[in-house]
Amino acid sequence: MDSNPLKLSTDCVIAGGGPAGLMLGLLLARAGVDVVVLEKHDDFLRDFRGDTIHPSTQDALAELGLLDEFLRLPHTDMSRVTLRYRGEDVVLADFSRLPTRRKAIAFMPQHHFLDLLARASAEEPRHRLLRGTRVNGLILDGDRVVGVRAEGPQGPVEVRSRLVVACDGRDSDVRREAGLVPHRSRNAMDVLWFRLPREADEHLPFFHAGDGGLIAIDRGDFYQVAHIIRAGTWQPSAPALDELRARVTRLAPAFGERLTALGVDDVKLLRVRIERLRRWHRDGLLCIGDAAHAMSPAGGVGVNLAIQDAIAAANLLAPALLRGRPTPAALARVQRRRAFPAAAIQALQTAMQRPMVLSRRSSDTMPLALRVLRRAAPLRHLLGRLIGVGLRPEHVRSPRR
Repeated sequence: MDSNPLKLSTDCVIAGGGPAGLMLGLLLARAGVDVVVLEKHDDFLRDFRGDTIHPSTQDALAELGLLDEFLRLPHTDMSRVTLRYRGEDVVLADFSRLPTRRKAIAFMPQHHFLDLLARASAEEPRHRLLRGTRVNGLILDGDRVVGVRAEGPQGPVEVRSRLVVACDGRDSDVRREAGLVPHRSRNAMDVLWFRLPREADEHLPFFHAGDGGLIAIDRGDFYQVAHIIRAGTWQPSAPALDELRARVTRLAPAFGERLTALGVDDVKLLRVRIERLRRWHRDGLLCIGDAAHAMSPAGGVGVNLAIQDAIAAANLLAPALLRGRPTPAALARVQRRRAFPAAAIQALQTAMQRPMVLSRRSSDTMPLALRVLRRAAPLRHLLGRLIGVGLRPEHVRSPRR
């Protein structure tokens, strides 16, 4: 293997080919900015990644001219969020009155969504996506970040740039190298992911509550199931699996017989973390998406907040990148625009954790909040807007070229 690094120069280098990284790279390239995206994996095929594409993100795809292609990919739609509490159904959120092109959440395996963005990016002459290339260091000029070092399939890579953007997730290597440390909220829950077969023409509520909580995402021929448990309580074993089967059967009796084929190795643990940086940037470097604010899976908002971060960053930074190097003040403007939506949603997610893992006795009546929702349609529409559009939706300024 060649020990001499491949040396590249660009306007912006993006670490991470997830939703935020690919969307930001596409938007900057369409604005005329030269971009290199470094993705550590060779493909996008990973299980149990965020795949709820909200109406606000679908609007962004329409603004990019990609919505029709998106809708041709395998997906299922959900026009309202329904909860079943001990046999009684309640609509939690209704998307029917959203001011968006589509009034439904689309569930799509994330690799399809990322492949769509990658294909669109490949059409841009100023965009390069390097797969199998992991960032392992920063290039500094004094205290200023001026590029990254990485390891690719053919050996070392050095990319010098006017700006480095960390989009490499909640365990961001770039963030760590930059010395940026997130503040973490106290966590009360973890999530167990697994798949169960779906019967033809079967329709189950999205959320089941009672003895903890369970989410069932319709994938066509199977359900992708998320079971919410108390943090730190899952220890893979035969007794733990028996207890899991019993809890899931109490929450969703329809799954009872299907659980017999579930093995310990079929259950994947997601340790939920709610954390965010107090400062998203340093001179020459910006963090967005999960690298700036890791979210709970509650509400499926993580992907969509990351997309909104990317749109805001492109809108605010593309002109500066075309002129030269963005100043620290320009990077701070991105944080000021996006910090409030992230912090507000995280506060709501933190407040939701304890009720979501609380075990209730079979004699308990329906909680007051659910009884209010059953009678208050305006509140259901308000929650639909909070989930489907968010607190500060962004709009694309670099349209299809």
